[in-house]
Amino acid sequence: MSPPGRPSSLTHPTALTRPTALTRPTALTRPTFTRPTLTALGGYAATRLIGLAVLAIAAAATGKDGLHRLKGRWDSVWYVRIAEHGYGYEVTLPNGDVHSDLAFFPLLPALERGLSAVLPVDAATAGLLVSWTAALAAAWGIYRCGAHVAGERAGVLLAVLWGVYPTAFVQSMAYTETLFTALAAWSLYAVLRGRWILAGALCAAAGLTRPTAAALIAALGITALVTLVRERRLPLRTVAGVLLAPLGWLAYVAYVGVREKSPTAYFDVQAAWGNSIDGGIALARFIVGLPWPAALGLCAALALLGRLVALCVRQGQPLPLLVYTIGVVLVSLVGAAYFGSRPRLMMPAFGLLLPPAVALARLRARAAVPVLAGLALASAAYGAFTLLGSGPP
Repeated sequence: MSPPGRPSSLTHPTALTRPTALTRPTALTRPTFTRPTLTALGGYAATRLIGLAVLAIAAAATGKDGLHRLKGRWDSVWYVRIAEHGYGYEVTLPNGDVHSDLAFFPLLPALERGLSAVLPVDAATAGLLVSWTAALAAAWGIYRCGAHVAGERAGVLLAVLWGVYPTAFVQSMAYTETLFTALAAWSLYAVLRGRWILAGALCAAAGLTRPTAAALIAALGITALVTLVRERRLPLRTVAGVLLAPLGWLAYVAYVGVREKSPTAYFDVQAAWGNSIDGGIALARFIVGLPWPAALGLCAALALLGRLVALCVRQGQPLPLLVYTIGVVLVSLVGAAYFGSRPRLMMPAFGLLLPPAVALARLRARAAVPVLAGLALASAAYGAFTLLGSGPP
C-alpha cells in the first residue's frame, strides 16, 4: 500500500477524522496537476474513449444512433424537459401510476439550462458537456482520495477502475452520476484534509443532485460525532460544515412539499415511481422470482459485494469514506427500485474499488495494464449492448 517507512493512512484512519498539522488546509495541500494527477485523468479518459469508440462501432454496425443513446433516452429526457420547461410534467401509466418530474433533483437541469443559454447548444448537448466535464472532475477527486489514503499509485488505479466499472457507460451519458460523484469525492477529500466548511458546501450541492446525498450527509455527520466523542470538543468550522451539508437535500424536499402542499410529497412522488424504501423486500422477491441459475448468479454477485464491503472495513478506510461507501450501497439495495438500475446507483461508491486498486498497485505496470485494458473492453462491450438495447441502465 505505502512504501516502507512512509506512514499509511489506512493504518491510521482516526487521524483523518480530526484536524491536525497534516489535515489543516495550507497552500501546499491544494490540488495541482502533478504527473500522477495527469496519469489518473489520462487513464480514466482512455477508458471512457474506449467505451465511446466501441459504442460508435456497434451503433454503425446496427444502424442506430449512438449519440442519441447518450443524451436522449431514459432519465436524460426528463432532465432536458425540466431544463427547458421547468417542473410540472407528469405521465400517467396504463396501470394508473403517475410519474412526476419532481422525482428528479434540480442541479443538472439548472446547469443544462444555464449552459445552453450561453453556448450555441441545446439542453441535451449541454447535459453531455456537464456530464463529461464532471466525469473528469470526479476522476480527479477519486484519485485525490485514493492517493491520500493509500498512496499515489493506488489513487491513479482507483480513478481508472472507476472508469471500467460495469455500468461506467452511464458516465458518458447526460445523467447525474458523474456530477454527484465529483461533488461527493471532493467533499470527502475536503473532510480528509480538515476543510469542513468546503466539505459541507460541496455536500449541499450534492444534495441538489441526487437523493443518494443522504449517504454523504451521514458520512459528514457521523465523522463529526465520532470526533466529538473522542475529543470532547468540536471546532466551529466542523459544526458549520455539518450544518451546511444537508441544506441542499432538505431544500429540494421542502420545495416539493410546499409545491404539492404535503410534507411527505417528495417521498410520495418517489413511491409512485416505485422507489420507496422497503428494506430490501423487493430485491428478495426479485431473486426468488428468477430461474435458479440466474438467482444463483445474482446471489454470488451480492456475496461479492458483501466481500468488497468487508475488505473496505478490514482495510481500515477513513471513517467518512467508509460511512459514505456503505451508505450508498445500503440506499441502493433497500429501495424498491427496478433491479437493473441498482448497479448504476452503487457506482458513486468508489470506495468499494479501493481494495482492488491497492492490490493492483502491488503489480508491475506490465501486469496491471493488460488487466485494466481487458476490464475497459468488457465494460465498453456491456455498455454498447445496453445502450443499443431496449432496457434502461
